[in-house]
Amino acid sequence: MTDQTFPPAIFQSFEEKADPKNVAPRLKALRAAMAKAGVDGFLVPRADAHRGESVPASEARLAYLTGFTGSAGIAMVGKKKAGLFIDSRYTLQAPAQTDTAKVSVHEVLQGGLPVEIGDYVPKGGTIRYDPWLHTPAEIRDLQAKLGKRAKLMPGPNLIDAIWKDRPGAPVSPIEVLGHNRAGKTAADKIADIQASLAQDRADAAVLTLPESICWLLNIRGRDVPNTPFVLGFALVPRKGEPSLYLDPAKITPELTRALDGVAKVVSSKNLPTALAKLGKDKKTVLIDPATAPEAIAATLKSAGAALIEKRDPVLLPKSRKNEAELAGMREAHKLDGVALAKFLAWFDDKAPSGELTEIGIVTALEAFRREDETCVDASFDTISGAGGNGAIVHYRVTDKTDRVLKPGELMLVDSGAQYLSGTTDITRTMATGPATDEQRDRFTRVLKGMIAISMARFPKGTSGAQLDVLARQFLWQDGVTYNHGTGHGVGAYLGVHEGPIGISPRYTLPLEVGNVISNEPGYYKTGEYGIRIENLIVVVESPKTGFLEFETLTLAPIDRRLMDVGMLTAGERDWLNGYHQRVWAEIGPVVTGAVKDWLKAATAAI
Repeated sequence: MTDQTFPPAIFQSFEEKADPKNVAPRLKALRAAMAKAGVDGFLVPRADAHRGESVPASEARLAYLTGFTGSAGIAMVGKKKAGLFIDSRYTLQAPAQTDTAKVSVHEVLQGGLPVEIGDYVPKGGTIRYDPWLHTPAEIRDLQAKLGKRAKLMPGPNLIDAIWKDRPGAPVSPIEVLGHNRAGKTAADKIADIQASLAQDRADAAVLTLPESICWLLNIRGRDVPNTPFVLGFALVPRKGEPSLYLDPAKITPELTRALDGVAKVVSSKNLPTALAKLGKDKKTVLIDPATAPEAIAATLKSAGAALIEKRDPVLLPKSRKNEAELAGMREAHKLDGVALAKFLAWFDDKAPSGELTEIGIVTALEAFRREDETCVDASFDTISGAGGNGAIVHYRVTDKTDRVLKPGELMLVDSGAQYLSGTTDITRTMATGPATDEQRDRFTRVLKGMIAISMARFPKGTSGAQLDVLARQFLWQDGVTYNHGTGHGVGAYLGVHEGPIGISPRYTLPLEVGNVISNEPGYYKTGEYGIRIENLIVVVESPKTGFLEFETLTLAPIDRRLMDVGMLTAGERDWLNGYHQRVWAEIGPVVTGAVKDWLKAATAAI
C-alpha cells in the first residue's frame, strides 16, 4: 500500500468540550434557582422532547451541568448533594467526565428512573421536572416508586434559567424525498395511519418522534448529528391533512410548496393552541406514553381530550422497508463495502508499524467513506477500541483516551454511515499479529453465533426474542456470554437504532418481511480485548411456505486469521465461503490495485 495522508475527520469530534471544573459553579447556580422556585430537587435528563439518541447542542443540558456526554443518563440535584445515574455502558466515562467530589455516579439497571432519586431530597420533598423532557409513563413509574418519599412537580426548566450562553435551536435545510427513494407517497402513508386511527377509534394522533414524522412525510433534515432528522411535532387527524409543527425559522416558501396537499406547515408556537382545541372539541387523541412528552399529555387532558395510550402508530409500518427503501439500503451497503475494503487493506498494511492510534483509525475510515459524495455523515460516533478498550462495549475515543494500537493486539471498530441511499452499521474485529488460542476460540464462537442468525429459517410469527439464543449458544457452551442485545432495528436513511423490532429478549414483536436488523454477537474480556462481528440483515420470504429467513446486506470480509477453522461445521464453512465469494463478486470489480489484491486474498475460500 502507498502512503496516504488523511484530512481531519469531519463526522466525529474527539474533543470533550464539557469541563469538570464547570460542575461546581453550575450546581451552585442551579441550587440558587431551585431555592427561588421553592423546590427541593431538580431532574436533569439527557433526553430532549423528541427522545433522540443524538440531541442538538441547545438541548445538551445534562452535559452542560455535569460534563457527562453519554447518550443516556439522568442527574438528580438536591439542596446539598447531586447524583448522576447511568447504565453499564458508561461506568468508566461518567466518573472521568464529571466532578466526582460534587456528583456521585451510580450505575443502575435499565428499566425506568431509579428510586434512589428520592434519596436526594428530604422526606416529603418536592422534585421539579421539565414536562417536555419526560414521558407520562416515566413520570407515573417514578412517582409510584417514590410513593410518599417525594412529590414530582412539573415546571419550567431551571437549567435554561442559568444557561447564559445556551446555543440556539438548530435550523437546517429540509429535504423532500422523491418516490424513487421513499417508495411510497406521503399521501398513501398518511392514509394507512388514518385507517389505523379509525380502528383505534381515535380522532387524531400526536407524533413526537422525528423518525416517525420524517418517514411519514418523506422528509429529511440535519438538525442533529449522525441522523437526518427534522425536529418538530405532527398532528395526524383521522380525516384531512396532518399538521407539521416546526421552528418558524425552518418554514420556507419552498417547503410549504413541496408539502402542499400533503401536510400543513405550521409554527411550533401554535402547537399548544391546537392541543387545547382537540380537548375543547372533546376529541379522542392517541399518544405514545413511552415517547410523547408529559407536557403534551397534560395539555390534552386538562383541555378535556380523552387519551388513548398506545405505541406510536408509525413505528411498525416504518420498520417494514419497501422495495425502494431496500434497494437504497443495498446500494448504501455496496458503497460502504468499497470504503471498508480500502480501509481494511490500509489497516493491514499499517497496523504492524505500531504507529496507528484509535483516532487515526477513525479518521482514515471516515476519509475512505467520504470519497463517495453521497456519504453525508457517520450514523453514530465510531467505536474504535484497541486492546483492552475494545472490551468497553460502547467505548468512545477522545483526545484524552486515545492510545496507540500495539502490534499483536485485537482491534475492534464498530462504525456506520449515512448515505443518501441508506444507513449502514458494521463491526469488524481485526488481528494485528498472531492471536492466542483463547482469542481464536472466542472469535470463532462469536462467528458461529453470527452465522447461526444469518442462516436461520423460522416460521412467520417468530420474534427476535425467540432467535436470540441462536447467537449465544456457542458462547454459553463454554460458560461465557455478552451483556448486550444481539440485534437492533435500523432505519432507511434514518436512525441507525430504531424500534420496535430487534433480536434480544426484550424484542417480542414478530419479525416481518422488510425488517432490517443488526446481527452482532460479541465477547469481551475486561482489560484485555473485545470481539464483535456485525452485519446488517433483512427479513425476506423463505422458499419454504410460511417461513422467513435473512438476507445479509453488509459486504466486507471477516478476518480469517482469527478463526479456528476446525471449530466450524461444513455448513458454517459453506456459508462463510459463500459470503466472501459474494463480497468479492460485488466489491472486487469496483476496487483496483493493491486494494483489489488484498480483497481477493481476504475473501479466498477456507
